[in-house]
Amino acid sequence: MSKEIRLATVKQHNKPTDLWVVIDNKVYDVTKFRLEHPGGEDTLVDVAGRDATKDFNDVGHSSEAREMLKKYYIGDLDAADIPKKSPISCRHIALALGAAFIGISLVYVIRRGVARN
Repeated sequence: MSKEIRLATVKQHNKPTDLWVVIDNKVYDVTKFRLEHPGGEDTLVDVAGRDATKDFNDVGHSSEAREMLKKYYIGDLDAADIPKKSPISCRHIALALGAAFIGISLVYVIRRGVARN
């Protein structure tokens, strides 16, 4: 079983000389990697002490980069700190369908008005 690390603990490791990040709910100590990082040290310092999943994914890291990350793994983000995904409710679906209906209706009304002129 892996060690669970609280987000509050990760947040304390936010300096170039003590740099932790969370990626996909896994915690990594990338302090020793910061000078080797192809994107530069500042790229890692900018995400130090926080969840960097979106930043990591937005760059489109290679499978080699993902494999390299394993070397810096120190534990999993504590379950209490993992954001809960809210399920899509009937209300959300109804709002989306209503918005689509209004949009389609507006297009119809506008086209009809243009056709009359």
